[in-house]
Amino acid sequence: MLDFPRWKVVLITLVALFGVVSAAPNFLSDEQLNSLPDFLPKKQLTLGLDLQGGVHLLMEVDLTEVRQEKLISKRGDIRDALRAASIPQRSAIRGDNIVINLTKPEQADQALDVLDDTVEMLGGSALTGGGVPDIEYLKQENGAIIVSLTEDGLIKRGNDVITQSIEVLRRRIDGMGTTEPNIQKQGEGRILIQVPGFDDPQKLKNIIGKTAKLSFQLVNSAMGSQDRVPPGYERLPMAESERVPGLPDSLVVSKRKILTGENLKEAGLGYDQDNRPVVSFRFDNFGGKRFADVTRKNVNRRFAIILDGEIISAPNIQSPILGGSGIITGNFTVESASELGLLLSAGALPARLTVVEERTVGPDLGSDNIEAGKIAAIIGLLAVMVYIVLSYGMFGMVANFALIINISLIFGLLSTLGATLTMPGVAGIVLTIGMAVDANVLIFERVREEFRKGKKALSALDTGYDKAFSTIIDANVTTFIAALILFQFGTGPIKGFAVTLAIGVATSMFTAVSFSRMIISAWAVRKRPTVLKI
Repeated sequence: MLDFPRWKVVLITLVALFGVVSAAPNFLSDEQLNSLPDFLPKKQLTLGLDLQGGVHLLMEVDLTEVRQEKLISKRGDIRDALRAASIPQRSAIRGDNIVINLTKPEQADQALDVLDDTVEMLGGSALTGGGVPDIEYLKQENGAIIVSLTEDGLIKRGNDVITQSIEVLRRRIDGMGTTEPNIQKQGEGRILIQVPGFDDPQKLKNIIGKTAKLSFQLVNSAMGSQDRVPPGYERLPMAESERVPGLPDSLVVSKRKILTGENLKEAGLGYDQDNRPVVSFRFDNFGGKRFADVTRKNVNRRFAIILDGEIISAPNIQSPILGGSGIITGNFTVESASELGLLLSAGALPARLTVVEERTVGPDLGSDNIEAGKIAAIIGLLAVMVYIVLSYGMFGMVANFALIINISLIFGLLSTLGATLTMPGVAGIVLTIGMAVDANVLIFERVREEFRKGKKALSALDTGYDKAFSTIIDANVTTFIAALILFQFGTGPIKGFAVTLAIGVATSMFTAVSFSRMIISAWAVRKRPTVLKI
């Protein structure tokens, strides 16, 4: 025990210093943080929704719409494939199925072969293959072929849609300048969104509630508001903000989409020549070439900019638009233009989201929690420190010093990792502090027992630490395993508890087994005590 190599002393000291330095920003004001040199850590712990207030939303993904879109898309693919194979047919969507009636029933076997080629394996890879088929089909006695989406494929598609939705939502919320939003899947088809420190739930819903599907489609200006819409066209309404008395509230546009939001590279707030707010955008290479080509061929025609099924602008093409960039004009304010730019740059949601639960936690409630937690933590910590000193004297003071280092390491690591601290996380920290104290009690009791058996002071210290070591390891490893299981299978607050518990277990092991032992070893080597006052 007394043999503590210099490298180990240096390493343990550096780790302890790291904890103190990285935890320090949590106790400084913003002004003090800004005055610190750049090489010093400045990250602070992010408080969760229950500690600083904020907005809690539970959104449901409309997977029914996803199923319907998939059926429409698949019907188009099958129709094209059969047409390419010279198999005439009529198809329609009835319920959850695509019904195909062949003009020549004798071509049924050939049609099934074509259908087999249209099956898409979801979740497979080019290297390993595998995956689940997206459709299954059945030939009926009357010669019709029924195509339906597979349950496994729908589950896979649903999971993909939720994953994509979470990514899009994260980009949108990050673009609002908020910190550490909690966005995760919850149950089947639902997404939990928690934004700590945000006090405008309506603005948040405006940002995340829009699907933001953007498309550019040519306008058929020859069609009036009462004319019948010809095949290949559709009538779409003007957005409420763009309606002008005396002008039609809808336009007939081609169903063919010139470009979509997927071709946008960036979008944001801009200003036109009259200094009015607009949405500026820039296409990717493909989109820029396509846009230039279409505008070159359609000078003096109007094209509609459509967002979520509503026309937000329908300018006239006065000259070819080259360069791959442009602006969307309209009755925008600075805020609405910024909002639309954020939506477009974050991408469209793959499915519609609806709010099924909304809760706002006021900052006052969060402040109450923090103040109550501070008082409880200070009282509890002081009580533990006093008890340890009264029980073990000088050794208790060393244990208290190690306990402070332990707390610093926990806060330092959480700050460095950018973790969000919630009330369950605080519970995890309190639990590990108790475990750190417990480890020191185990060691000191073992040393006391060895000394009372008649061993010399240095020998009692050595034996006490060695024999307590295995017990401490067993207790902490089992707790660490429990934390890993909680993290793997838990959600939200449970994961926060698991993270702080796992970090606390590691730091308490370090301070109890290494840090306090190093200090007591240094004292024992220097003083060579014959009596242990423990």
